[in-house]
Amino acid sequence: MGRGPRAAEAGGMSMRLIRSLWWSARTDGDAPFDTAHLKVYYPAIASGDDAERLTGVFAPDPADAPYPVVLLLSGVNVGQDSYRRFATALAESGFAVVTFDRVAELFGGQRGLTPGVDLAAARPDAYGTRPTCPTIPALLDAVAALNETEPLRGALDLDRVALGGHSAGGTVVLQSARFFPSVRAVFAWGAHTMVATMLGWDPGTVLPAQVECPVLLGVGTNDGVIRGSADRYGEGEDRPDPVARTFAEALPDGDHLLAVVPGANHFGIADADPTAARAFLDGPAEADALAPFARLTSLFLRTHLRDSATAREELAGFDDGLLLERR
Repeated sequence: MGRGPRAAEAGGMSMRLIRSLWWSARTDGDAPFDTAHLKVYYPAIASGDDAERLTGVFAPDPADAPYPVVLLLSGVNVGQDSYRRFATALAESGFAVVTFDRVAELFGGQRGLTPGVDLAAARPDAYGTRPTCPTIPALLDAVAALNETEPLRGALDLDRVALGGHSAGGTVVLQSARFFPSVRAVFAWGAHTMVATMLGWDPGTVLPAQVECPVLLGVGTNDGVIRGSADRYGEGEDRPDPVARTFAEALPDGDHLLAVVPGANHFGIADADPTAARAFLDGPAEADALAPFARLTSLFLRTHLRDSATAREELAGFDDGLLLERR
């Protein structure tokens, strides 16, 4: 077995070998709804030895190690395998990417897949005092444990972390990132910081993002899930785009990007499961968002987690069918 060529410096797609492994982490909540099951994607090297053949476990590629860590938080009732292609693309550009499934309480006593949301932390009397996602510190602890365990011992850079998310996962990332000093970049697809009126906020309120690092926001023009959720925020479907409002109103001064993909929908970076979540609300997928947004995200992360001059230059001139706004 041979090893494919390594990814380009700027984070372009490659034939780099990516493998994954499983882990678990205790989170908040009562058993049995207190466990996250993690999948960790990482650049690997094939030795062809008997242990590899019999176990399926591959050692991490020492090139470019230790690898910065990307925690990817899913939307509600969206399984982590829905993000396998996106996570693999990021790993190919030199990152260890962590996804997870966590079944816990949603709203009104329902149970389902959730990134974990502390609703009390999102109310007017508490917002900005603590993370709205208590799962994040549990994930960071799990990654630290993995870095002490074979085969990933010493292969993870715990001081260079990115938080990413889709839909609700992106929202809690935007509401939580600044509370974790190792987080150096944030990205989200189909996510905003507009807050539900049921939590005590006025209609149309966009909360300030809790970030102190560069942010990349992505959205498709056919996002039917965001459009179909307008009444949660006391608005109609003809309101201004909440993602664009978040970019303009919620972020502090910094090196931020907004990427709009014409014709893409809410599940543009994921493989939607028609039996779960709210994909039935979504608009048509008239354009591919996964490939160009993965390339853009890879450049963004290599710029801000690896301080790559080449990636920064390519990011400045990026043009792959996306409409980019910078601030």
